[in-house]
Amino acid sequence: MKVLVLAWEFPPRIVGGIARHVAELYPELVKLGIEIHLMTVAQGNQLKRERVEGIHVHRLPVPPGNDFLHWVGKMNDAMGEYGGELVMNEGPFDLLHAHDWLVGDAAIALRNHFELPLLSTIHATEQGRHSGLHNHTSHYIDNKEKDLVQHSSRIIVCTNYMRQEVSRIHRYPERLIDVVYNGICPEKKHLDPQFDSLGFRRRFAKDEEQIVYYVGRITYEKGISVLLNAAHKVLKQLQGKAKVVIIGGGNTEHLQRQAQMLGINQHCEFTGFMSDEDLDCFQAIADCAVFPSLYEPFGIVALESFAARVPVVVSDAGGLPEVVTHRKTGIVTQRGNTESLARGIVDVLENNVDTQRLVQRAYAELEQHFSWPKLAQQTRSAYEQLLCHQPQEAVAS
Repeated sequence: MKVLVLAWEFPPRIVGGIARHVAELYPELVKLGIEIHLMTVAQGNQLKRERVEGIHVHRLPVPPGNDFLHWVGKMNDAMGEYGGELVMNEGPFDLLHAHDWLVGDAAIALRNHFELPLLSTIHATEQGRHSGLHNHTSHYIDNKEKDLVQHSSRIIVCTNYMRQEVSRIHRYPERLIDVVYNGICPEKKHLDPQFDSLGFRRRFAKDEEQIVYYVGRITYEKGISVLLNAAHKVLKQLQGKAKVVIIGGGNTEHLQRQAQMLGINQHCEFTGFMSDEDLDCFQAIADCAVFPSLYEPFGIVALESFAARVPVVVSDAGGLPEVVTHRKTGIVTQRGNTESLARGIVDVLENNVDTQRLVQRAYAELEQHFSWPKLAQQTRSAYEQLLCHQPQEAVAS
C-alpha cells in the first residue's frame, strides 16, 4: 500500500498537536509495510526531501502571505502542484490522507484530478473551538472544513466525542467515521538516572511549595483563566505552599494581569515556550498536572503526564473523560467550574486520593489503549475499509 499524506506541520515545525501525531503515527505504519510519502511545509534551510524514520518527507517552501488565510492558500497551491508531480512521477498511490482543513484544498484537488480515495483526519472543529461561529474568519474555516469532510470517503477522529461532533456539525454518516485515539511513546519520558531533580526543582519553586502546572497552547478554550481562579482557592487552602507554573508560548499578559488582580502573582510563573528536554525534567519534579479545557477533542497532554507519572486533574470537556477515568487514572472535574477544579487539585496535593495508584494505573493505560503500534494497526484497518469500498464521496445524511 502506498499513501500520500498532507500535513501542514511536522517536526521540527511544531504548531500544535498535529506535528507530534503525524511524527509518531507514520513510522509505525511504515513498519506495517505501508509506503508513506508526507508533504509538509519547509522551515529554515531543511532538505526539500529526506527520509525520517522510514517516511519519505517532502518539505515545500511556502512564501509569506498577506495574512494567515492567504498563506494557507499559498501552501495549498504548493502542495497541489508538487503533489501532482509526485503522483505522476512516483505513483501510483493507493490513497490520500489529509490532516485537517488547512490542507483541504490541495487534498480535494488531487483527489478529483487523479480519482484517488481520500481519507481525512479531523483533529478539531472550528465550531467546537469557539462554541459556534462568531465572525467571517470562523465561517470561512468552517466552510473549508465542511468541504474537506464531504469530499472524504472516510474520516478518522480521535475520540467518540469527536465522532459525534463531526457527524452532527457536518452531517456526515457516523458509519464512515473511525475512532483512532492519539498515542504516545512513554519511553521518551525516561530520564537520565543522574538527573539533579532537586537542583532543577529549585529553579521553579521553594522546597516547601508543591508544583501545579499547565502545559499547552495559550488560548481561551484551554481554560487557563479557570485554573488561575481555582489556584486562588487552592493557595488559600494550602496556606500559600504551592506554585502554579503555566508553560506554553503565546501572549500571557491578560493571564498575568488576572493573577495580579487575584493577589497570587507571586505564586505563579509563566515560562513561555519550554523545550521538550526541559519539559521532561520539569514533569519529573511536578506534583500535579492540570488541564481545565473548555473544549478538548482529545488531550494528548494528559497522556504525556501519564507517561511522566504525574497525577492529572482535567475538566470533563469533550474527549477528556475518554482519556482520563475519574479516580482511576486521574481526577475529572466540571468544565468551567472553579470550585470543582480547586477541589480536584486539593484532593491530589493533600493526598485525599491515592495518587500513587492513580499514576500506576494511568501508566498502564498507555500500553493498553494509547500505544502507537496498536493505533497504527487501527489506522491501517481504516485504509483497508476505504480501499475495499471506495465510495467516491460521502453522501450527507
